[in-house]
Amino acid sequence: MSDRPAVTASTARRTRLTCAVALTIAANAVLLACAAGAQTAADLSLRSLAATCAGCHGTAGHAVQGGGIPSLAGMPREAFMADMRGFRDGTRPATIMQQLAKGFDAAQIEALADYFFARGNEPAARPAGAAQ
Repeated sequence: MSDRPAVTASTARRTRLTCAVALTIAANAVLLACAAGAQTAADLSLRSLAATCAGCHGTAGHAVQGGGIPSLAGMPREAFMADMRGFRDGTRPATIMQQLAKGFDAAQIEALADYFFARGNEPAARPAGAAQ
């Protein structure tokens, strides 16, 4: 015979209800925490599009100084769009940008122009181990 009291139907219901309330509270807390740091799909799409430029132009458009490739961060919108249209249309000479620019439509070029112009106020990322 067990020393534990018998579980009644009423006790079982209260236990299930308490667990359900606790789970609901925990789930809502997780959702609120996720929503606070969430980005829209459009934001993530734009950041992904801009990341295609990072290999040459640096993270967020901050190219390595003295590397021969221009920074895009802080570049005036109209200049960025004119350059990209020129690359895309073949009227601006380049080695690789003519091929790359053909992959962007007018709306993407405009969105990237806004994105990189806004990055001009951000400090450039430092490589790991770089002196400050």
